[in-house]
Amino acid sequence: MTLLETERVAVSPLRRGTPPRRRARGRAGYYFVAGYAVLLLAFGIVPTAYSFWLAFTNDQGQFTGLNQFVKVVQDYRVGPAFAHMLVYLVLWLVALVVLVVLTAVILRSRVRPATSALFRFLYYIPGALAGVASVLVWLFMLDPDVSPVSWLLKSLGMQTFAAVLAPGNLPLILMLIAFWTGAGGWMVVMYGALNNIPDEVLEAARMDGAGPWRTAWHIQIPMIRQWIVYMTIMAFATGTQLFVEPQLLQTASLGRVSPTWSPNQLAYVYAFQQGDFNGAAAISVVLLAVGLLAAGLLVARSNLFKLDES
Repeated sequence: MTLLETERVAVSPLRRGTPPRRRARGRAGYYFVAGYAVLLLAFGIVPTAYSFWLAFTNDQGQFTGLNQFVKVVQDYRVGPAFAHMLVYLVLWLVALVVLVVLTAVILRSRVRPATSALFRFLYYIPGALAGVASVLVWLFMLDPDVSPVSWLLKSLGMQTFAAVLAPGNLPLILMLIAFWTGAGGWMVVMYGALNNIPDEVLEAARMDGAGPWRTAWHIQIPMIRQWIVYMTIMAFATGTQLFVEPQLLQTASLGRVSPTWSPNQLAYVYAFQQGDFNGAAAISVVLLAVGLLAAGLLVARSNLFKLDES
């Protein structure tokens, strides 16, 4: 055996194997994922499977097919609850997509980098508040007796707190609460997505005579379309789970707001006031199906997970 062949035999096992440092990094990744997988299993998959089991059985554990869904659909409170949620979702999603993207584009193109950092921090502050805290802030803002914008409320004919919380005003009020709490974080995300657009592309658009708005409409927004779709899916899922805000408004208004205003509130009444966990599970399964259907349509229409061709 020649010296060269001896060196090949000695080195080849090391070449075929994975370096120890790389193996350690690979194991560390599995450890991080394992923590999330355990939480997902414990608080996501198992509860969802249990909800499906409850939705298709009765309180004796006997399989009843679609009986629970039929019972829920025949409830006179279901129609108004889902109608309220639909109106709220339309207002919430339109305001979120239009205003967040518009603000991010303006922030990216019109504000200096140092100043934009300050704006992004200010936008994010409301998102640091929990849902309960944000509702309490808005209870103060919506009471004409103590609100700093009481002049505006009274000029709109809302002289009392009860008038502000009239049923027709609730979708708009809940949209304002949700927007104030969640829009700032999405503005930061959209701003980061806009920063990933190469400067050469924007410079080429300017050289072709495109102004700021044409550049935004024809270049920037299409190039961050996947992020906009992702934001819409997450916002839709959050909107269908509306519970804390109307529940606190119902308590603060001393019953002027319906305790079954949203589907989640109705499910809560089914479970903890009527003791009907099977009916509550049926409502939760319907909400899950609505969310999955909407997400599937958006993903399919937008090619959200399509890999960029190199």
